[in-house]
Amino acid sequence: MLVDSVPEQRAEIAPAPPTRRAIRSLGLLASLVMLLLVAVASIAIGAKELSLDQVWHGLFQDTGTYGDVVVGERVSRTVLGLLVGAALGLSGTVLQALTRNPLADPGLLGINAGASAAVVTAITFFGVTSLSGYVWFAFFGAATVGALVWFLGGSRGATPVRLALAGTALSAALFGYVQAVMIMDKAALARMRFWTVGSLTSATEDMIWQVLPFLAAGTLLAFALARPLNAMAMGDDTAKSLGAHLNRTRALSMLAATVLSGAATAACGPIVFVGLMVPHVVRSFTGPDLRWIMPYAAILSPVLLLGSDVLGRVIARPSEVQVGIITAIIGGPVFIFLVRRRRTAQL
Repeated sequence: MLVDSVPEQRAEIAPAPPTRRAIRSLGLLASLVMLLLVAVASIAIGAKELSLDQVWHGLFQDTGTYGDVVVGERVSRTVLGLLVGAALGLSGTVLQALTRNPLADPGLLGINAGASAAVVTAITFFGVTSLSGYVWFAFFGAATVGALVWFLGGSRGATPVRLALAGTALSAALFGYVQAVMIMDKAALARMRFWTVGSLTSATEDMIWQVLPFLAAGTLLAFALARPLNAMAMGDDTAKSLGAHLNRTRALSMLAATVLSGAATAACGPIVFVGLMVPHVVRSFTGPDLRWIMPYAAILSPVLLLGSDVLGRVIARPSEVQVGIITAIIGGPVFIFLVRRRRTAQL
C-alpha cells in the first residue's frame, strides 16, 4: 500500500458531509452526460458534412460507402480523444498536487516538449515511423526533461516558481531544436507539421491499441496516488505522521505523469493547457481532495479536448484547425486570468 492505515486525521481532506458527497456524485453524473454528448457530436460533426442517415449507417451498417469510411475515421478519432484527454487531465492533476502549484501541467513543466523533441529526433535521424517505435522515444524524452526540471528546480527544495522557470526555459530550448530540425529536413517537416501542433487526425484503431496499455497503466497509478498526495498536501511533516512515504510518492507521481503525458504526446503531439485548465477549474468546486478531482478531471478533460476538436473542424470547413491550436487559443487567456487572480489574491 502507498499509505499505511492511520487515524482519520484528514484536516481539509476529511470526508465530505453526505449532502456535499451527493452533490459531487450528481456532478460526476452530469459530467458523464456532457462527455457522451460531446462524443456523439465528435462522430456526427466534421469538416465534411454528413447526413444523420450516413452517420447512422456508418456506425451500425458496414456497407463500405464514403460516409461509412468517414464515420469510421471519426470513431477512432473520438476514442483517441477520450483517452488522450483523460491522460492529460490526470497528468496535470498529479503534477499540480506534486508541486503544490495549481498552475502546473506537463506543458509548462517541459514534459511535453521533451517528448516532442525525442519523437522528432526518432523520426528524422533514426527513420522511426510507427507509434510503437517512437512511443519509447517519447517516454525517454519526457522522463529526461522531467528529471532535469526537478533537478534545476532544486530537487527536494524545489519551489513552484523554480519548477515553472526551469520548465519554461527547457521548453523554449527544445521548441527551438524541434523547429530547427524540421526546417533542415523538408521530409520531416512534411511529416511533422501537423503533429507538432497537436492533432487527432492520425487516429487509427491500431494506434489506439498500441497506446492503450500505457495510458491504462498511468491512469491506475495516478488514482492509486490520490491518498498519499492528499497527505503530502498538508505538509511533509504531517504526511509522514500519516504514514506517507514522501520519496516514493514523488517518484511514482513523476512516473505516472511521464507515462500519461508521454503516451498522449506520442499519439497526438503536444497539446497544451488541457492538463492545466481542467484540474484547476475542478478544484474550485470539489475542494482539494484528489479522490474527487481525479475522476472529474478524467471526464471533463476529454470534454474540453473533443469539444475543441469539433470546433476546429467546423470553423474552417472544408479544412480544419488542429485541436492543439484551439486549446492554445482558449488556454492562453484562461492562464493569464488565473495568474492575475492568484497575484491579486496575494496582494
